[in-house]
Amino acid sequence: MDLEEKWKARREERALKREARALPAWTREKMEETARERIEEISKEFKDGFSFLENYPKTVTFFGSNQFKEDNTYYQNARTLAGRIVTELGYSVVSGGGPGIMEAANRGAFEANGESLGLTIKLPHEQIINKFISHEVDSYYFFVRKVLLSFSSEAFIFFPGGYGTLDEFFEIITLLQTGKIVGTPLICVGKDYWKALERFMQAELLSRSTILPEDLLLYTITDDLDEVLRIIRETPIRVNLPFKGGINAKVEPVKE
Repeated sequence: MDLEEKWKARREERALKREARALPAWTREKMEETARERIEEISKEFKDGFSFLENYPKTVTFFGSNQFKEDNTYYQNARTLAGRIVTELGYSVVSGGGPGIMEAANRGAFEANGESLGLTIKLPHEQIINKFISHEVDSYYFFVRKVLLSFSSEAFIFFPGGYGTLDEFFEIITLLQTGKIVGTPLICVGKDYWKALERFMQAELLSRSTILPEDLLLYTITDDLDEVLRIIRETPIRVNLPFKGGINAKVEPVKE
């Protein structure tokens, strides 16, 4: 590097330092202010969501791909099942409010004149909201929406899906495994899809002792919609949700 290039590089370095000094400092006070604002936003979303769900004490939540169209077998089964849950059991149906399986579930409930609920999410690009929702509540934070989807349902019904569906599946099965959710059935519809995942868990997780044999009993895989209805019908309705709360709470062992 010749002398001229060295002087040019030094001038550029000095210019960058001057520019950095001109930027507003990210002070501790500013960080604390931003944190308080964020906490208030999150708290409001949880409050609004829980207040919304209080109006529907008996719900079943559907999960699954947003890609399936109405000619898809999974879509058709979800639509039929949701309609039967409304007419035969009198439950409300909850979904994420989007297309695919979410639309199918809302559509089945809507067509059966039941409560068809959508827990929608604000995205950088506009979320496609299906037209079969009778009531909805919107969230900005994904984790708020995930808590609401699992908060008070009498059953979780999973159809095949992608990363989002599997994320929700493993989160809920972990909550069941650790006793954070107790007695709520997790039902997987679509044997051809879920049995393949189960074989993976047997071959790769169970074989390495990263899960226990009883962990494979936390869910039911079926294609029989009558069986799904029977499981939901035989599950006691949760009158309330016990909360012993806080990080200092004494955690009682899960009773067998």
